[in-house]
Amino acid sequence: MKTIFRPAPIVRHVELDVAHLDERTRSRRGLFTEWIVTNGLGGYLSGTVGGLNTRRYHGWLIAALPAPHGRTMMLNHLRERLIAGGQTYVLACDDLIHKDTGEPVSPYLSEFRLENGLPVWVFRCGGNVIEKRTCMVHLQNTAYITYTLLEGEGGRLEVQPAVHVRSHDDSLAGPPEEQYRWTGVEDGFELRVSDDLPVLKLVWNCDECDFHMKTRRLDNLRYRIEQARGYDWEGSLWSPGGFTGELRPGKSAALTASTEDWEKVRSLSPAAAFAVELERKRRLLRTAPPEAREGFPAELVFAADQFLITPMGRTADQIRAHAVGDEIRTVIAGYHWFTDWGRDTMISLEGLTLSTGRYREAEYILRSFGNYIHNGLIPNMFPEGRTSGLYHTADATLWFFHAIDRYLQVTSDWETLEFLLPKMVDVAEWHLRGTDFGIHIDQNDGLMVQGQEGYQLTWMDAKVGDWVVTPRRGKAVELNALWYNALRLLVEWLEALEDTRTDRARYLQLADQCRDSFNRRFWNGEKGCLFDVVDTFEGGDDSLIRPNQLIAISLKYPVLDESRWKPVVERCMRELLTPVGLRSLARGEKDYKPRYDGDLLARDAAYHQGTVWGWLIGPFVNAWVKTFPEQAHKAQAFLHGFDQHLYEDGVGTISEIFDAEEPFTPRGCMAQAWSVAEVLRCEVMLSQMRSERGQQKELETTVGR
Repeated sequence: MKTIFRPAPIVRHVELDVAHLDERTRSRRGLFTEWIVTNGLGGYLSGTVGGLNTRRYHGWLIAALPAPHGRTMMLNHLRERLIAGGQTYVLACDDLIHKDTGEPVSPYLSEFRLENGLPVWVFRCGGNVIEKRTCMVHLQNTAYITYTLLEGEGGRLEVQPAVHVRSHDDSLAGPPEEQYRWTGVEDGFELRVSDDLPVLKLVWNCDECDFHMKTRRLDNLRYRIEQARGYDWEGSLWSPGGFTGELRPGKSAALTASTEDWEKVRSLSPAAAFAVELERKRRLLRTAPPEAREGFPAELVFAADQFLITPMGRTADQIRAHAVGDEIRTVIAGYHWFTDWGRDTMISLEGLTLSTGRYREAEYILRSFGNYIHNGLIPNMFPEGRTSGLYHTADATLWFFHAIDRYLQVTSDWETLEFLLPKMVDVAEWHLRGTDFGIHIDQNDGLMVQGQEGYQLTWMDAKVGDWVVTPRRGKAVELNALWYNALRLLVEWLEALEDTRTDRARYLQLADQCRDSFNRRFWNGEKGCLFDVVDTFEGGDDSLIRPNQLIAISLKYPVLDESRWKPVVERCMRELLTPVGLRSLARGEKDYKPRYDGDLLARDAAYHQGTVWGWLIGPFVNAWVKTFPEQAHKAQAFLHGFDQHLYEDGVGTISEIFDAEEPFTPRGCMAQAWSVAEVLRCEVMLSQMRSERGQQKELETTVGR
């Protein structure tokens, strides 16, 4: 039987009928279909449907710790077995280098599904049916894994933890088990690694529970995705022994893993932890607009929640925020390896917060980044385990203007605007006189210029060693679209707050100059679309067909003359549109790459040279709706591919990128913030537009009567 995913009432249950898959599909699903559970701090649990750890990031507790640690792998692997009726049933397989694991999925796994965004496994072991679930406590580094006997007489359950405590993206070599100290305490067990790391606490709850102390190394473990990506892929783990207990009819066994203090660990039983997380999920749906409470959009509401975090360890920022009654919030750009990025945060803000009804968190994000501004720039990103950001970005700050506008359109929160407006005026002035990394406005034509040797400053930012793959130095099309939009927004905000101290007319004049120059310089008459970069540092204009030109239409204040919208949209639709986003470069162009695979050099060479990006569907849908308002309803078809994708890579979420050619294989991060955000935003926007059209037709009919 083909892989089946079936919707359920209200909240979609993403369901995989594992037992009836053919062997090849079963194997691929088990190895490469991933799941993730997060805790609102950046910490997570993640793995494959089949239970194999195929990435260095897979584990049962990756804790978000303060600097200098960052996200830390605390509990890597669980070996699980049921002994019943004289037979041993293995619930999770190991992937050993010297052994060809022909069956990477336990033969007893019959079903995998998401319920309210949380993973559920069902194993059929002879006459016994076991259900396994996992969750994290929100804003805690605590994980729960439960095993419940749904049918049968039961048997003895064995769960053996194995660890290699390290940064979640560190080398797999190790572990240095001579540093590990395993201790039994009143409520459970403690694993102490070093004086500067928190103690890992483990609690086992089961009938006739026991722990058998038998330390061992698990060597020659293979991490297949790391191997395919050209990274360190061979690893070892250390196990202190194993938990055992009797699994009785209708009863559960539960393992709790935590880096929190014992008071927090004791405060919630496993059943209570699942109950409070379920209630939190229900509140997410109640907060969301009606258009996002069922089906595919509801799944995306849960997916969006995974990216909104309270960053760990930024003590000074927290003190400043708390002093005025705020909180700090940010956005994890993607799982597993990205931290928070300014650009991704601002592009994602509308979809993650405003399209889910989480307005207060949107405010916190905007205020947090307002406090991070330095020399007219917001941070490009915060490195893992660091409390200060890196600022090498030309567009993140301009997307900040856009994010503020979207927030104000929904909330009319003029108090937040009063807080941010002086900062945004200062941002504009820094750009006008020139700021870091060669970012400045050309006084001759009012267009924005960026470029500094060795830096990648636009969103097309792949870099390998000293090689900047797509430098795009000069006057990039989307940067000037964003700059024009920022100037017009400044004028709008100054008028709204009746600010008489700032020269609004000057900004309006600068915007007019930018628009006139843009339409004169960026139009490529030969191709009937826009140049990607003009006045390049290498000399001449870059005529490669890329999706960046759509941003000249999609923003609130489009810089491109309306008479040229149609050919641009049609060209992008013809050359770039796929079922899961837009190609980053048109077929036939120099350096076009049809696939994103191989080692790091090969992948980065393809990253923005054809590879499809899910988030770009947002600017395309906006541009389509603006250009063809009478055909706005057709835009829904552009999102259909994401519905199916929700079940094929990272279950319940949307990947970062895809191959440029069929079958558009998902690549990169298995869960990406701006992919989820832009698809959800478009779903809600188009649904609201359909509702408004329906109301208008009803009104016209009523008036006609």
